[in-house]
Amino acid sequence: MKLELKRESIWKNIDKEEHKEIFEYGERYKEFLDKSKTEREATDFIIEKAKNKGFISLEEAIKKEIKKGAKIYLNNKNKSAVLMVVGEDLEEGMNIVGSHIDCPRLDLKPNPLYEDCELAMFKTHYYGGIRKYQWPTIQLALHGFVINSKGEKININIGEDENDPVFFINDLLPHLSSDQNKKTLGAGVDAESLNIVVGHSSYKIKDDKNPIKIMVLEILKEKYNIIEEDFAVAEIEAVPAVKARDVGFDRSMIAAHGHDDRICSYANLEAILEVEDPKVTAVGLFVDKEEIGSVGNTSMSAKYFENFVAEVLATRENYSDIKLRRAMANSKVLSADVTASIDPNHKGVMDEKNASLSGYGITMSKYTGARGKSGCNDANAEFLAEIRDIFRENNVIWQTGELGKVDQGGGGTIAYILAEYGMEVVDMGTPMLSMHAPVELASKADAYMTKKAYKAFLR
Repeated sequence: MKLELKRESIWKNIDKEEHKEIFEYGERYKEFLDKSKTEREATDFIIEKAKNKGFISLEEAIKKEIKKGAKIYLNNKNKSAVLMVVGEDLEEGMNIVGSHIDCPRLDLKPNPLYEDCELAMFKTHYYGGIRKYQWPTIQLALHGFVINSKGEKININIGEDENDPVFFINDLLPHLSSDQNKKTLGAGVDAESLNIVVGHSSYKIKDDKNPIKIMVLEILKEKYNIIEEDFAVAEIEAVPAVKARDVGFDRSMIAAHGHDDRICSYANLEAILEVEDPKVTAVGLFVDKEEIGSVGNTSMSAKYFENFVAEVLATRENYSDIKLRRAMANSKVLSADVTASIDPNHKGVMDEKNASLSGYGITMSKYTGARGKSGCNDANAEFLAEIRDIFRENNVIWQTGELGKVDQGGGGTIAYILAEYGMEVVDMGTPMLSMHAPVELASKADAYMTKKAYKAFLR
């Protein structure tokens, strides 16, 4: 037993076979990123993969008694999901990995379209914790879901195909930015100026007041059967129009939109799909709205997971509320959310002795929160020791980390919500760089080790 703690690089502690798997896993993960740029798209991807592995819907499963080994999924309003592989005694609790599938982005306002200065524009309202100055002058795609006035359901995906147009937010040229330069970084770009260029031509449009706006509306009607009123009942998101790409001469990292928290969500998905006939019921949670405080009926604060467990228990004899309470209270959880990796360009915001390093494995964060641990779940030592033993037995390379210096800031996850049931919960996620930027950076080795950790825990 070593007296001194020494963190280990994954790259220096794997064999040829595992090195190959890291890169194969990276390709599968990139596919998920490119196909899942919204929570709806992520839910569709997750449910499709689950069905292919033999999972059946909760509605189908509850028609008869649910027995050990059953694989069940819940599609919650097309924006969050639950996957469960049933174990021996649900009252004894579950092993749960809880991740979120929403990401910081720009949403269109309910009345977004207007014309000004010979340009047609969409007004936006940012979602989650973004740095507003990062969004102008990058190519954007539009993803979303619309129900038009005829009741037709229409999926929007414009800007991802190389033959699609993309969209754009203007910024000031340096020649005219002297006043802007005097502002703080956070105030340099105002939220109301994050308006997207969506058109410019008025060719053959006879309308004298808003010809370019009319041109855009005519295109939307022709291609998507959408009229302006439909925006009021739509969900449309602007995201970077980029594919997930390898980074570095060694191709060891991935740059992509949405690593937070799809890097944990995909690891969660692969892990739960590989669980067969467990002793303890295994659960993968894929929730929405974490980036805005876990509010709403698709978030972790909603009761759909609790109701899911109740439905499973109710297929057995002598169902009672106390059995549901026991099942929830006896459960153990990895709150699967990313953390910050130390950046060589910005080391001053981190406590280097307690910061995560890229390539050193999944990060255990005993607590998150801000400053004096405000708003955090502070995990119990007994549970942390149990997790350490699981990782040791399964050759999982892991590290500990905090989200910056104590008074620098902080962050939160869904951990505290599940802890309210009495569950044992600890934050356990992938370290990454440029978190909440339009395009983020993560290590393929850390992504793979995250999947390996979740699989070991669930099994």
